[in-house]
Amino acid sequence: MNLQGSLEIAVVSDVGRVRAHNEDSTACDPSCGIAVLADGMGGYRAGEVASALATTIIFQEIRNAMATLVGGQTNHETGLRFESLVVSDAVSIANKVIRQAARQSPEYQGMGTTVVVLLFYDNIVTVAHVGDSRAYCWRRGELKRLTVDHTVVQQLLNTGRYSPEEARHAANKNIVTKALGLATKLHADLHEYRVRPGDVYLLCSDGLTDLVDEHTITATLDKYAMNLDKAAGRLVSLANTRGGVDNISVILVRIKKAFALPSTWQTKLAEWFTSG
Repeated sequence: MNLQGSLEIAVVSDVGRVRAHNEDSTACDPSCGIAVLADGMGGYRAGEVASALATTIIFQEIRNAMATLVGGQTNHETGLRFESLVVSDAVSIANKVIRQAARQSPEYQGMGTTVVVLLFYDNIVTVAHVGDSRAYCWRRGELKRLTVDHTVVQQLLNTGRYSPEEARHAANKNIVTKALGLATKLHADLHEYRVRPGDVYLLCSDGLTDLVDEHTITATLDKYAMNLDKAAGRLVSLANTRGGVDNISVILVRIKKAFALPSTWQTKLAEWFTSG
């Protein structure tokens, strides 16, 4: 499905004010409806390798699969669209490649990366994530978080052992419990949402959210929603002004117009069997 003219995307990735190099990586294409952001970890610049592998492989796998996928169908076992399963498979493949690269090169042992992915199709967005890089939706002045961090602090919040205030100031808030490259089998969290023209979707690494609260993100998007380049630059600038202690990456995607999937005989046949 060609989404040319339906989406606008802005990307900013900055090393910050403390780190020597940038271990974040991004890949996106508005015509394909794909946006991927990863935040790598590991010594000897292995984090850079892991995040670059993740974004490159996930982007390519999704683009290749979508080129031949008949859209508009749902997997009856999962209740998810086949497009979402394409994203899930792409993340799993990236995980295997990262693990293989780590086995082959001693300097890359233990490397890993978070990842968050958006795939737009048929007026829907599939959101997939692993780790603590996040996705948000800004809609008419309201910001909704679409992902839940895979971190020790989030687990403590879930069990009531931390309050939200304690979580914001926790010393261990960046310890992830799930990342690409760390386990043989990996399943990303998957969610599907209906999109509307005017929506702005935000992908970001924790270099942003550790320093810029959601109220400030909302206010920034309220002001610059129609100028994504300025909005992305402003968010990164805010994080740097507040210390820039980590790499900071932001992808913003604005829905310019609807992109419903045209009905074909294949989708009509699939709908007929489903209704039966």
